[in-house]
Amino acid sequence: MPQTSIRTGITVNHESTGSGEPLLLIMGTSGSIPLWGELTARLAEQHQVITYDLRGLGGTERGDGPMTVASLAEDAAALLEALDVPRAHILGWSLGSAIAQELALAHPDRVASTIMYGTWGRCDGFQRSVLSALRLPYAHGDMEGALAASGIAFSPQLLDRPDFEELLGPLIPAFPQTEAQIRATVEQWDADLAHDTLDRLGAITAPTLVVVGEQDLLTPQWQSRKVADAIPGARFELVTGPGSSHGMHIERPEDLAKLVTGFLDGVTTTGS
Repeated sequence: MPQTSIRTGITVNHESTGSGEPLLLIMGTSGSIPLWGELTARLAEQHQVITYDLRGLGGTERGDGPMTVASLAEDAAALLEALDVPRAHILGWSLGSAIAQELALAHPDRVASTIMYGTWGRCDGFQRSVLSALRLPYAHGDMEGALAASGIAFSPQLLDRPDFEELLGPLIPAFPQTEAQIRATVEQWDADLAHDTLDRLGAITAPTLVVVGEQDLLTPQWQSRKVADAIPGARFELVTGPGSSHGMHIERPEDLAKLVTGFLDGVTTTGS
C-alpha cells in the first residue's frame, strides 16, 4: 500500500480504490484497513474510496504528541491535503465517527458530507463502562483477552455460529500486532472515553447521515440518536434485526453500503 508523509509529522499507510467522488473511510478503535471487509469494494462501485491506518496502527507511524480525537481529525485533514483531495465525503465508524465530527467542525471546507456510523457525542455511564472494560486487556497487553472481549461488537447470531472463529480468522491481522500498536490502542480507548462534542455538534454544516444498529452495545442507539438530534438536518437510520451490531459493516455490508450510497446520491463534493 502507498505511504504518504503528512504535515502532522507522520507517514500514513493508505489505499485508494474505485472511481468517482472521493469518500474517506475512517477506522474505529484497534483496527486497520483490512477490518473494513467487503464494505470498501461495495462502496468503490460508485466512489473513489480512500482508506488509511490511524496513527500508531497498521502501517502508519505513531509519531509524537498526544493522541486525541481532535489530533486524529487533523491527521485526516492533512492526509486529504497530501493526496490533493480538496473536498471529500467522510464515513467514520466508531472512533472514526468521532474523528469525522471533529473534522467537520475544524475543516468544514474539506467535508462534503459525513456518515457517522456507530457514533456518540459524549460518553454516558453505560457506554463508559463498556469502553473501559474493552480497554482493560489492552492496558495489560493481553491480546487474547482483548480479542475475546471484542466479540461484544458482533451480534448474538454471529457469535453463536459454529463457524464464527473460521469466519473472523482472516480479520485477526487487522488488529494490533506489536506492543507499540497495543499501546497506541490504549491511547485510542482513552480518546474514545474523553470524546465530547455534544455541545458543539450544532455547528456542523455538512449534510449528515447517522447510522446505528439496534444490537450495538458499544455505541448504543440512544447515543447515536443524540448526535443526529444535535446536528441540523441530520438523517437518522436505525438498522434492525439480526446482524445489526456495532460490526454491522462486517455482518451486513450490503445493507450498510445501500444506505451510504443512497444518501450520497443526493450530495456532491462541489455542493451543487
